[in-house]
Amino acid sequence: MTIVPSEHTAPATTPNDQGVGPLLRAWREQRRVSQLELALRADSSARHISFIETGRSRPSEEMVLRLAEHLDVPVRERNALLLAAGYAPRYPETPLDDPALDALRAGMERLIQGYEPYPALVVDAMYTVHAANRGILMLLDGIPGHLLEPPLNAMRLTLHPEGLAPRIRNLREWRGHLLAQMDRQIALRRSEPLRRLYEEVAAYPVPEETTPAEPAEDVPHFALPLQIEHEGRVLSFISSISTFNTPMDVTVAELAIETLLPADPATVKYLQSLLP
Repeated sequence: MTIVPSEHTAPATTPNDQGVGPLLRAWREQRRVSQLELALRADSSARHISFIETGRSRPSEEMVLRLAEHLDVPVRERNALLLAAGYAPRYPETPLDDPALDALRAGMERLIQGYEPYPALVVDAMYTVHAANRGILMLLDGIPGHLLEPPLNAMRLTLHPEGLAPRIRNLREWRGHLLAQMDRQIALRRSEPLRRLYEEVAAYPVPEETTPAEPAEDVPHFALPLQIEHEGRVLSFISSISTFNTPMDVTVAELAIETLLPADPATVKYLQSLLP
């Protein structure tokens, strides 16, 4: 497994030609927070918040960051808010292959390698795959080469009719889960590139449903499983996604580690025999 540098990074998604006031108002309305509630959270007044939003008052750099924090504005968009207010960006965007992130890359590599034989991968906000372990590579065996050309995209690989989609035995449910996940991310980040990706993968034709092989045993699931066929067997996984706490870099803020937890004993046994 290696970290795969990608030339693709999501551009700043919040325009700064509107001024910081309308942008903050848009974030507040999107979060469904009143001016009074935001003022109480940020130790300010509703009058001051109103003046900021209408452009009658220019917020300090500290106030922009405080409001962005209480509105749960993503790190990338916090930079855009600062620029709109006339301040320099606070958060750097360090390329993942930069030596400054050597320790981070090494840590992620150890983490997903240590998770083998179970699948794990590292993606960014656009679902570009930056690293994957042998469990993931096993699931991708037989995928056409044009879908495996870098930069790999996890959503395209999963939902493309020549990708994993025909192998996923509960595709309609899993597809619905992934599209809903992307929709939530679009609402959080207001990212046009992510919206275009969503529209692309949502338009993929859904392969005809096939009758799955019977699982080795009937196991109750505590979350929606990914049921995927591999060499005549139906493997069952539960997806878990981890992010970094209080990131101070745009790149780090947009990284996520997805692990696929075996959902039944038969899947555990099969993977352990396949990838000792």
